[in-house]
Amino acid sequence: MKNLFVKILCTILFLLLVGCQTVSHKIDQTTELEKKELSKWLNKSEEDLKSFYGQPDKVEFLKTRNRNYVYFTEKYKIKCERKFEVNPKNTVVGFSSKNCF
Repeated sequence: MKNLFVKILCTILFLLLVGCQTVSHKIDQTTELEKKELSKWLNKSEEDLKSFYGQPDKVEFLKTRNRNYVYFTEKYKIKCERKFEVNPKNTVVGFSSKNCF
């Protein structure tokens, strides 16, 4: 009886571990896809960015004279934040993304 309990417990733990790895793998894939999409905006103009995403929800001015254009969206009650760094020549030079899938 004790041996059966140990086998069942080991099976459940194994299934939980495999399930967590699957979720982690899917998150990694989605993150890579997001990074690939946003990297297409590098070296594009500020006007192209605004025509696609609209006016930014927030503009942050950096000490380097660059600006961050911040866009917020929400999906399944999870707030997604995308930042695009724009230099004084109005060209996108960087990006970051948090909680976007």
